[in-house]
Amino acid sequence: MMIDYEEKKRVYINNNQYFTNVLPEVWNYYIGGYQVLFKWLKDRNGKYLNSEEINHYLKVIEALKQTIKIQEKIDSYYLMIEKSILSIKND
Repeated sequence: MMIDYEEKKRVYINNNQYFTNVLPEVWNYYIGGYQVLFKWLKDRNGKYLNSEEINHYLKVIEALKQTIKIQEKIDSYYLMIEKSILSIKND
């Protein structure tokens, strides 16, 4: 299996097959030091992906998209909380 990501938001698994609409931030998302989407495919290198595995990979892509959105919300709340704590200390 050839694993390659290109700027057209495609993850190639061979010369003819690819997953499309994979945002760069999703492709580059790391958990525990591993690039999630790359590792998932790498762990299946040399194997045929059946429809269940393909659907699972698509779900992982969507889960990572949603995780990134949630993390952005948490980050914005954290900044608001941090500002309110600083203003309390200054009073």
